[in-house]
Amino acid sequence: MLEQDRSILITDDDSGFRETLSGIFEPLGFRTLLAADGVEALDIVRSERVHLLLLDMHMPRLTGLETLKQLRAWDISTPCIMLSAELDDAIRDAARRAKAFDVLGKPVSRQDITDVVARAFREAYDWE
Repeated sequence: MLEQDRSILITDDDSGFRETLSGIFEPLGFRTLLAADGVEALDIVRSERVHLLLLDMHMPRLTGLETLKQLRAWDISTPCIMLSAELDDAIRDAARRAKAFDVLGKPVSRQDITDVVARAFREAYDWE
C-alpha cells in the first residue's frame, strides 16, 4: 500500500494544531482527515477508511478518551495516539486502559509524532 492510501484522522479542537499536523503528514504522502471533536471523529470513522487516529484528550462534546472508548466498544482496533497538554500519570493510565497505542504530551515535536505514527503503522499493519 502506498502512503497516499494511508489515512490519518487528526482530531483536536484547536484548528491551528490540526492544520499543523496535517501540514506535517500530507507532504509525507498521507491522506489527512480533520475533526474538531470526538463527535466529528466518530462520524468520519463511520464513513471513511481511517488507518490511524490522533486524538486530543481535552475537547468539547466528546473527549479523546471518550472517543477512543466508543471506538473500542464498536470493536474498532484502529491505532489511536492520544495527545494532551496536561499529561500526567492519570491520563496515561486512562489512555492505556482504553487501549491507546501511545500518549504524547503537547507541545509535541515533529520528530516525536512522526516516529510514533511510523511505529504504529509498523506494529498495526506491518507497513514501513
